[in-house]
Amino acid sequence: QVQLVESGGGLVQAAGSLRLTCAASGRISSINAMIWYRQAPGQERELVAEITSGGSTNYADSVKGRFTISRDNAQNTVYLQMNSLKPDDTGIYYCSALTIPRAYWGQGTQVTVSA
Repeated sequence: QVQLVESGGGLVQAAGSLRLTCAASGRISSINAMIWYRQAPGQERELVAEITSGGSTNYADSVKGRFTISRDNAQNTVYLQMNSLKPDDTGIYYCSALTIPRAYWGQGTQVTVSA
């Protein structure tokens, strides 16, 4: 079992920044990758950024150059630094941990970007 708790969401003006945090606990050694997703109202959940156990990263085209995913292995924590935020970045951001055979999810944190 893996437990995930997100934090750091909030209301920010366009062009502002936020840093999301995902704290993991439980069977940390079983995690192959950590992924941030987001879901805007009325839209499908989409991948925002991921980081593998080997440190490789991947980003959605819409956030490349603005968002950075990183991790602190000592703290079992993954971060999502979000800069130059746009109203289109508004949504609930979820942290997910990929293990074999399943993925685990956090409860989500709301990010609202005002124009």
